[in-house]
Amino acid sequence: MTPMSDAPARWTRATVYPDMWTDPDKDPRNNEGGGPDGERATLLDFLVNYRLTLRMKCEGLDPEQLARRSVPPSTMSLLGLVRHLAEVERDWRNWITDDEPLPKLYGRRDADFDEATGDRAAVDAAFADLEREQAATDAALDRFDDLGERAGKDRVSVRELMVHRIDEYARHCGHADLLRECVDGRVGQ
Repeated sequence: MTPMSDAPARWTRATVYPDMWTDPDKDPRNNEGGGPDGERATLLDFLVNYRLTLRMKCEGLDPEQLARRSVPPSTMSLLGLVRHLAEVERDWRNWITDDEPLPKLYGRRDADFDEATGDRAAVDAAFADLEREQAATDAALDRFDDLGERAGKDRVSVRELMVHRIDEYARHCGHADLLRECVDGRVGQ
């Protein structure tokens, strides 16, 4: 086990609240006033905010830091999370299609984490993959007006898929909190 003296000092950029990632007036997730109207808009608002949180947790780190693993035997890293979420965005589209499934982005199972390497090309490719897959899944879901509509071979409801996406990002943003703190000590929501 690593001695505590080797751990980075905890810190935040926030000056207003010490448990925040950044000050409220600089937080892109800050929604002034009331929340969005309607179920779809509310679900999308939560999804967008979790996506932003993941990106914020990765900001300012170099490729090696993004690829740094948590604790053995885990293969989890911030870069691995980005790659994993690109992979699952693609997989979610498979849930709502009757066509043949799209192939895995990174090949074999767990390659999204196992092969996350700390070089600039790998980092740039992972973020491009995530952006592309998010946009494609968003577009595929936009075709459905009714959140109760069922699609794909397993007849999954659009609502269930949207909630599952929020759940997946929320869980992994929790991982990203801990991973970032281990890398450079930065903390906050």
